[in-house]
Amino acid sequence: MNAKEKSRQEYTARINRVTDYIERHLDEAITLDSLAQIACFSPFHFHRIFSALTNETINTFIQRKRVEKAARQLAGDENISISEIATNCGFGSAAHFSRTFRKHFGMTAKEFRETEKAIFTKDGVYFSKNGQRTRKINQRCQELKGQLCSDNSKQFNHSDFVIMDTKIEIREMPEISVVYCRHTGQFNQIGKAYEKLMKWAGPRGLLNFPETKTVTVYHDDPAITAIEQVRQSACITVDRDVKVDGEIGSMKLESGKYAVGHFEIDEHGFEKAWNTMCLWFTESGYQPGDGYPYELYYNSPEEDAQRRFVLDICIPVKTL
Repeated sequence: MNAKEKSRQEYTARINRVTDYIERHLDEAITLDSLAQIACFSPFHFHRIFSALTNETINTFIQRKRVEKAARQLAGDENISISEIATNCGFGSAAHFSRTFRKHFGMTAKEFRETEKAIFTKDGVYFSKNGQRTRKINQRCQELKGQLCSDNSKQFNHSDFVIMDTKIEIREMPEISVVYCRHTGQFNQIGKAYEKLMKWAGPRGLLNFPETKTVTVYHDDPAITAIEQVRQSACITVDRDVKVDGEIGSMKLESGKYAVGHFEIDEHGFEKAWNTMCLWFTESGYQPGDGYPYELYYNSPEEDAQRRFVLDICIPVKTL
């Protein structure tokens, strides 16, 4: 590995630590100095390096993560008042929250909460349970507002949303220790992160299949976050503390109550599997809870005659 690549990997790891910290502390005051210290850079250099690697300023990233967290709470929990959500997400005042939310989503928080929720997705287009086409969670797709919304080629067809016949149950999931390589962008490109992870893990004796499991962790909701900013972690489970370096990091998936759906699907089945989970929520008495959803894999499709993925989709839950 040349010096340029080694430097970029180290810088990426430091920025990953910063974004992970921000997500855990969105309800608190977050200062440039504290983040620069986590990244082991001077404040002068830190915000420039952050922008170069993420294409966002640090303030823009923090504000976006706060308003997206607010959107998830508005969509998922009708028992929390808008003012409480503003406080939970680190906004200093209701007025600041209102301005920021409207600027980001093009509607007020109240309007966002009252519109129909996106349940199904097909080819990146979202639909409510009754077939209302939406642009984002709780955002109606208005006519004449951009190419996505003016394109009528993708229509709601109930046959496209046949729910998979599978068992979904509430289960207490243990804490899971993983090492990861972070990926940002289109879902179907995460294989590159897995390739880097496996190349790193193999020589360190961490690939002990079938005990070792692969896990894809979702840090952002693609119905709220623009796809080019959606972050995933390509992970493998580990049973001990592992010294990480370069682009490889470590984290723990929280223990707790999860909705767990078991699926055996090919590479084209993930959309329907997630649609199945989303529809289940509307009839379950539960809502998504805090923490990261993840896919827990039990096999490698290359080893399956039908190239199927055998996996559980695990989503943190809390009662309505």
